[in-house]
Amino acid sequence: MPRPIKWRELVRRLRLAGWGPPRGGGKHLAMYRVNRKLNIPNPHAGDVDWTLTKRLLEQADIEPDEWEDLGRQ
Repeated sequence: MPRPIKWRELVRRLRLAGWGPPRGGGKHLAMYRVNRKLNIPNPHAGDVDWTLTKRLLEQADIEPDEWEDLGRQ
């Protein structure tokens, strides 16, 4: 089960999973990977809640085990 995570760590792990750098242009930042777009929250002082992290992982087709492995790299 994903836990609350810092915004920078969220972006770092998504980059390791093959997503491009965050780009702006709308209300939220987006990361891209082979014709796919993943909207991510804007940077803020607190951690990103685990429920949002879980939804982002589902949209990015990243399994929880893979997510934990990315955290160890």
